[in-house]
Amino acid sequence: MAIDDDEFGDEPDVVENAAEVAPGLAGLIQERFRSAETGRYNHEQRWLQAYKNFRGNFNDGTTQYRDSERSKVFLKITKTKVLAAYGQIIDILFANKKFPIQIEPTPVPEGIAEFAHLETPLDQAMQADPYGFEGDGRELPPGATQATPPGERDFLGGLAGEFANTPIAEGPSRLGEPQISPAQETARRLEKVVQDQLLETNAVNVLRSAIFESALFGTGIVKGPLNHSKVISKWARNEEGERVYSPYDMVCPRIEPVSVWDFHPDPSALSLDDAEYVIQRHRMNRQQLRALQNKPYFDKQVLADVIANGPNYTDKYYEDTVRNDENDPAYQDNRFEVLEYWGVLDAHFAKDIGMDLPSGMDDLDQVQINAWICGPRVLRCVLNPFTPARIPYHAVPFEVNPYNIFGVGVAENMEDAQMLMNGHMRMAIDNLALAGNLVFDVDEAALVPGQNFDIFPGKIFRRQSGVTGTAINGLKFPNTAGENIQMYQIARQLADEETGIPSIMHGQTGVTGTGRTAAGLSMLLGSASLSMKTVIKNIDDYMLKPLGESYFQWNMQFNDDAPDIVGDLEIKPRGASAVMQKEVRTQRLTALLQTVSNPMLAPFIKLPNLMRELAISQDIDPDSLVNDMNEAAIYAEMLKGLQNAQQGTGPEGGPAGQQPTGMGGAGGVPQGPPPTDNSGVGDGTIGTGVAPAAGEDGFTGNPPQVEG
Repeated sequence: MAIDDDEFGDEPDVVENAAEVAPGLAGLIQERFRSAETGRYNHEQRWLQAYKNFRGNFNDGTTQYRDSERSKVFLKITKTKVLAAYGQIIDILFANKKFPIQIEPTPVPEGIAEFAHLETPLDQAMQADPYGFEGDGRELPPGATQATPPGERDFLGGLAGEFANTPIAEGPSRLGEPQISPAQETARRLEKVVQDQLLETNAVNVLRSAIFESALFGTGIVKGPLNHSKVISKWARNEEGERVYSPYDMVCPRIEPVSVWDFHPDPSALSLDDAEYVIQRHRMNRQQLRALQNKPYFDKQVLADVIANGPNYTDKYYEDTVRNDENDPAYQDNRFEVLEYWGVLDAHFAKDIGMDLPSGMDDLDQVQINAWICGPRVLRCVLNPFTPARIPYHAVPFEVNPYNIFGVGVAENMEDAQMLMNGHMRMAIDNLALAGNLVFDVDEAALVPGQNFDIFPGKIFRRQSGVTGTAINGLKFPNTAGENIQMYQIARQLADEETGIPSIMHGQTGVTGTGRTAAGLSMLLGSASLSMKTVIKNIDDYMLKPLGESYFQWNMQFNDDAPDIVGDLEIKPRGASAVMQKEVRTQRLTALLQTVSNPMLAPFIKLPNLMRELAISQDIDPDSLVNDMNEAAIYAEMLKGLQNAQQGTGPEGGPAGQQPTGMGGAGGVPQGPPPTDNSGVGDGTIGTGVAPAAGEDGFTGNPPQVEG
């Protein structure tokens, strides 16, 4: 079980006398935990059935069979559908091998300029004139008292220090001159920082785990970001020149997956924004419990007492099915149950347990806290360290249930179809077991007693009396497997319609009907992608966007080493829209770049911005390929000098004004007309020409000439 290393930068308020007030606070959390358990009982039944259908598990006592049923086959079509949905979502989200989060400025950024450009003599003249004239574009907006004083560069936001020695004015450039977008550059830098943090903490695997549970159970949960101390490996040389391993710790944000079985939200909440609290249930061993001593604000003495008192883990009714360890009921003998509480607490109760609340807070107010308990003991209790206070959990539904936090998954949607497929396939197998063999009707009164009734070729039965051939009769049962198989195929088609995942998407062979042609197959796949786009939109809205906003808040609060990333930013998830439109955007930018070849249209294109956008659309860092304004000016001078040097020292270079060698002078004698050519082709090799006559060279009828 992964435990968050929330080493908060700010010093939270810690309960000093937690041992004295522990029974009251722990009792409150235990009561809310039982309420959350009761509120999600019906959802647990849905999850159990979904898990059984996914695993093909029927040996749990809940599936009833008639005595006549011999076949207990379970077709794992649910597993195929769940894995197909999971694989398609992962393929779409991580098609460009990056975490699908994008940060862009808002359409009208606040506190930072949308565009800025190099100052021109006209800009300097306008700044020198404090009054200006009507229509100069310097009118004050309503409510303003004066223009921004010269020298202040607040419009650059966090980029002011980088462009300190560059004369830059606010606003778009004129006539296609170079310009920058401070808002866009700020957003891109923050996105680069967040992508690096996600890569260092292996966030892709965390999101995959949440998406899998979302497809199976209907809801996937991610916790974080919380502070995590990561060890960075570093090798350095000592005074003797030898390499010495000298690692150091770096604080970075980390997210972790939370199983839906351990997630207990406020039962009356319709969404996480509406929840007053969330409780996560941890199942820890002694080693994990001792590791909490190294985390901040955990009471070491209470931890030692809890370990000394022994394990207190209680097995839940669903754990035998989920963990498949019903044959070993003693697995929890060395486990501890720890509850992690994130939520509100009444102000008067917080005062009673010794919390130092902000001044002016009334007893009827509430505060956000984070508390860890094990049984009746409080391991830690602090105020919510995040600013603004938030519950660090994100739940994404596969299919939205508008009246509950928990969604609906693939397994639940096809539950009836799975039951029908199992039932008809079992009936077909039981019928084939009868129809594939003979059942014998034996009249023992007509046979000699004491005979063996084993049947084999050449068997002889001795009869006493009666009509010949009537003592032993073979009965053939009718074969109804065809009808059952037909009903199985209909149930499988129902599963395709209920889930929105056609069988052709996970490798069905022998496709008939519409899917036999390329156009029909394209139509089927296009229709199937509509339902999957809805799921990815849910991931964008419920997981990626709030997760990106949490990373933005974390960097603003805890990341002192990051560059200045002040600006009016907006988190945009790069789910279906960004991934599916990336190729189209790249093609359009490339077509626009080709427009620059037309000298009449080139002045209307902002080439530096176009080059940067083209690099970004192809997942290339523009800083590594595209120069800024200062670098572009330097390289322009270098190229100009290189061209001048080539013109002066090249093989065709010469004094200015002198005619190149090989050309006739102005007073030279012109060449005469070319010699007469009767071939009709001039200097070419193809033409009609004049046919040679008899006796001329080239005439094929001339007699051969004898040499010598």
